[in-house]
Amino acid sequence: MIDMMNTKDKNVLTLAYLGDAIYEVYIRKFLINQGITKVNNLQKQAILYVSAKAQAKIITTLIDDNFFNEIELEIIYRARNHKSRIPKNTDIITYKYATSLEAVIGYLYLENNIERLNLLMEKILNDKKN
Repeated sequence: MIDMMNTKDKNVLTLAYLGDAIYEVYIRKFLINQGITKVNNLQKQAILYVSAKAQAKIITTLIDDNFFNEIELEIIYRARNHKSRIPKNTDIITYKYATSLEAVIGYLYLENNIERLNLLMEKILNDKKN
């Protein structure tokens, strides 16, 4: 059983680790439901959502749109400001924003706040389609 106590105090990189997996599942399910059947095409489309650059753009847009509540913003800022390694494939700022999106997704999942997680993912997927 997952400990639901003090989730917001958990290590943000741990939240991001889980959030990365949860986010990937949502994206894959969404793309499959779009009728994409070839794995190569699924992978090409997934990159539009799961790359650090895409995730950074998504989170900054959602922050600018005041989508997140105070606790979610606390998680996001902690993740963004957390000391981290230098990424190979992107700049550090993009990486930190991408990590903050994954952290808030991990947080919502651990809190079992699936309604809010679904709302976040619907917003991401609908905004990206348009």
